[in-house]
Amino acid sequence: MPKRELSVLASGYTYLEGLRWHEDRLWASDFYTEQVIAVDLAGKIEQICRVPEQPSGLGWLPDGRLLISSMKDRKVLRREADGTLAVHADLSALTGGPINDMVVDDQGRAYVGNFGFDLMAGEPVATTTLVRVDTDGVAQAVAEGLCFPNGSFITPDGKTLIVNETFGNRISEFDILPTGALGPRRDWANFGPLPDSDDLSVLIAASAIGPDGGALDAEGALWVADAIGKRIVRLARGGQILEQIDTGEFGIFAAALGGPDGCTLFMAAAPDFIEANRRAKPEGHILMTRVDVPHAGRP
Repeated sequence: MPKRELSVLASGYTYLEGLRWHEDRLWASDFYTEQVIAVDLAGKIEQICRVPEQPSGLGWLPDGRLLISSMKDRKVLRREADGTLAVHADLSALTGGPINDMVVDDQGRAYVGNFGFDLMAGEPVATTTLVRVDTDGVAQAVAEGLCFPNGSFITPDGKTLIVNETFGNRISEFDILPTGALGPRRDWANFGPLPDSDDLSVLIAASAIGPDGGALDAEGALWVADAIGKRIVRLARGGQILEQIDTGEFGIFAAALGGPDGCTLFMAAAPDFIEANRRAKPEGHILMTRVDVPHAGRP
């Protein structure tokens, strides 16, 4: 495997998620300073907005307005042209915990994941839904039985949705029907069976990988942030590891491909994902490196 040289693009944040390359900048959510930022390749940072209930997934409507997952109140917010935030959809009746990452298709339909349980309070693990939010803000569950649906991707032809299940030891995929509904779930990659347990520590111990955020490339491979393995891996469909980048004491929890040629891999790094730890120390940062295959699909 090639040796990738890592550099730091931005630092001094708490816990970064939702990395997106958009309009020549990398966009990101910082959970515990409750802000969305954008940073260019020279390291110049702009605060885009503040989200008091904690921002996560990001995406854009066809008219350019930004959608933001507001985690704790389980609302998708919409940033208007004047910079104000409006409620695009309230997902509290459709979700079992904080909402997290999302992917928005070319028609402006957002597919939004959620925890399914209160991770930081130590609640038992529970499976949950994936929710689709249409451009008019109408929301409905389009998949069930997922274990912490997180980073999601749409293939370049717009026909397949891929969803990382962070505590499910698998990556799922669905056909996207013309209506925006999803076909039956199937494995994009499965890393082995898990014990019948709702104890998170048991599930993590039995998992080969904790798929969090990531990026799809032009060869159909996925860069997947491993939330439990302090690494990011490039996976072929089926789960073969094509490349691995180890990050020492820091975990990787989100990623994006971008830059002028789509071959810069950006990674959100932090020591762990525990809220009490991350609020206390601004150790989150964005790493970047050059890779060989450019970005494809969405986000």
